[in-house]
Amino acid sequence: MTFYLTAFVLGLCLAAMGLGIYITMKIFRIPDITTDGSYTLGAAVTAVLLIQGWSLPAIIAATVLAGALAGVLTGLVHTRLKIDALLAGILVMTGLYSVNLSILGRSNIPLLEVGSIFSALAVFEKPIFNELWVGALFLAILSGLLAYVLRTDFGIAMRATGNSESMTRALGINSDRMKIIGLAIANALTALSGFLVAQYQNFADINMGIGIVLVGLGSVLIGDALINWLKVQNIGLQLALVLAGCIAFQLVLAVALSLGVNPNMLKLITAVFVLTIVGIPRLVRRQAV
Repeated sequence: MTFYLTAFVLGLCLAAMGLGIYITMKIFRIPDITTDGSYTLGAAVTAVLLIQGWSLPAIIAATVLAGALAGVLTGLVHTRLKIDALLAGILVMTGLYSVNLSILGRSNIPLLEVGSIFSALAVFEKPIFNELWVGALFLAILSGLLAYVLRTDFGIAMRATGNSESMTRALGINSDRMKIIGLAIANALTALSGFLVAQYQNFADINMGIGIVLVGLGSVLIGDALINWLKVQNIGLQLALVLAGCIAFQLVLAVALSLGVNPNMLKLITAVFVLTIVGIPRLVRRQAV
């Protein structure tokens, strides 16, 4: 049971990244690969500042700022230099590898001897329950704020930009600025996932972000499948289903490991699982035509 609770907690920690990928993939239709770099960036900033004794609110602010800057850089490369969004994300992600390594100072920083957000907000005797409630609290605050923003005039303008750039330009909305802000918010959320996971796993590693975008994409696709199946229109409920997809994705991987699958094959399983989620609906639609 503890094994599955651990997977559940990891799903909570990664759900902020899922919200970020939801913004880029489903609102703006942008395949943002910056995620791999901004996730590690959030973990690296968190680890270094925890070692230096910074307070948790200050670390959260620094993490959000770092992730947002990464998103702004991708947005500027895409909108100002007119480089394809996918390539822009790859370029920034590649550059962030060196940035993250410079921040960490070495390939790995252990965090066993420092306090974490889970210990600071502990209310239960068992650590796993503290991790559950802190992760749920953190996620409830983030998803509540994001749902509120997306309901405002600014949020509606963001969503309209993703639906039709030509229409939003005709209405006087600066679509390039909206993309930059959207990428900044998305990567800030991704960095917050790095903030949580680094403290949950008690270390930050330079390679921890490799392939993480695939995990986030699979989680969002599960949530999107639920949204389409249930025909959900309310933005708050859509975000809740994306969060459920993040948790479900981790539980699927946990089931695979519990069945005796070699951990070295986990990346392959992740790739196949995401391919299945993407491919099956398309095959069904093709047969229905």
